[in-house]
Amino acid sequence: MSDSSTPVRVRFAPSPTGKLHVGGARTAIFNWAFARANNGTFILRIDDTDPARSTEENTQIILRAMRWLGLDWDEGPEVGGDFGPYKQMERLDIYKKCAMRLWDEGKAYPCFCSAEQLAADKKAAQERHDPFQGYQRRCRHLSREEAEARIAAGEPYVLRIKVPEDRGDVVIHDAVHGDVTFDAKELDDFVIFRSDGTPTYNFTTVVDDAMMGITHVIRGDDHLSNTPRQVMVYEAMGAPVPTFAHISMILGADGKKLSKRHGATSVEEYQAAGYLSDAFVNYLALLGWSPDGETTIVPRDVLAKTFSLDRVSKNPATFDPAKLDWINAEYLANMSDEAFCDQIMVPELAHAGLLASAGDKPRAWLLTLASVVKPRTKHLGDVPGICGMVFGTADTLEYEEKAVKKGLAKEGMHAVLEAAVSKLETLETWTADAIDAALDPVPEELDAKKRLVFQAIRAAVCGNLVSPPLGVVIELVGKDDALARLRRAEELAL
Repeated sequence: MSDSSTPVRVRFAPSPTGKLHVGGARTAIFNWAFARANNGTFILRIDDTDPARSTEENTQIILRAMRWLGLDWDEGPEVGGDFGPYKQMERLDIYKKCAMRLWDEGKAYPCFCSAEQLAADKKAAQERHDPFQGYQRRCRHLSREEAEARIAAGEPYVLRIKVPEDRGDVVIHDAVHGDVTFDAKELDDFVIFRSDGTPTYNFTTVVDDAMMGITHVIRGDDHLSNTPRQVMVYEAMGAPVPTFAHISMILGADGKKLSKRHGATSVEEYQAAGYLSDAFVNYLALLGWSPDGETTIVPRDVLAKTFSLDRVSKNPATFDPAKLDWINAEYLANMSDEAFCDQIMVPELAHAGLLASAGDKPRAWLLTLASVVKPRTKHLGDVPGICGMVFGTADTLEYEEKAVKKGLAKEGMHAVLEAAVSKLETLETWTADAIDAALDPVPEELDAKKRLVFQAIRAAVCGNLVSPPLGVVIELVGKDDALARLRRAEELAL
């Protein structure tokens, strides 16, 4: 929880230069959860000031990913708010006015140095072993009149922030890393507006955060090095510096920063791979945060109540696909049969072309199927493969080569299938329990190993050796088709 009496306002500000990746999603989750835990405001802002790479298509991809993650924003695109616009390209006039105000107040100044001049100055500083090798402040003391005359003459220029010469160390009171100190003497008068008239990241992000009243900046620790420059802008603007919380990188199993070489990296890919958004959010929240160091299943509502920055680790987190799979399976297993049937199974079967709609089958039949499919499902896309055999017929069922070889092509299996037909064709109550009870005596009556007997029956009915409980599958297939499958398999059995 936040200790401040000021209402919490946080933001997630992705650049629409590509898809929303795992690291960005984790940052969004932390911001959303912190806002919810503190009854605060979660803002979505699109930082699209890179015109060469930012596209509207990418913006829409990010918005879709945020909606799938369930990270509802209180202000931002499609929602609005009192501090918009919420796309930086629509705020260019705001940045220009703010930059001009800083020049008027003597806190910024135009610089006319060419790239060649800057390179020469840097080389000279290196040759004289100057500890400060940044911009040498060549234009810092130009008069207003001279600067305006050169601008009027069409001379290209940038606008630089004026870092106070007597500024002491910049100390960042980071909520994750503690106090982090930067030597202000190493800060040059950095550019806030480029010669092409576009503002720089370190300027726009501060202007936006200040004007939007952001109280906490929660972001990746790759931004930590930007922070002292941003503090200079806050101070120049006379705006309060927010609380910073720089969260650790996410690493792959090899200890290197997570990237495409480790597999899927975008939210979109995990959605397509069959993960539940609740499970995905749960897993990403645990990458660098934990409510108590032990709890693994943290439902969205619990996360929204318990998240706090003091439980965020400064150590890098390792992305573990196996743990994500386990959490996803837990969420699926904890759904009711009804919810699993309606929200997962029927849509997946329809997508696979196995079921046109839930109305194609009796409700009881669907719920029985859901009860055996649910505990065997790790990803949504697993569903058709787990239960596809119940949608086939004796004529269309395909046998796996392994099922024929191990289940049917063994001595005595023809007799097993004949016995199974004999037991089931006279059965009046067609339920899984009745079917299991009818088939149970077959091994002893034939003096055969139980494993081989039921392996043969499973191969005959399912076409494979791995399926949900046999009695349930036979019940779902139906009496006529189950008997037809057994009789067809007799032709393959020895």
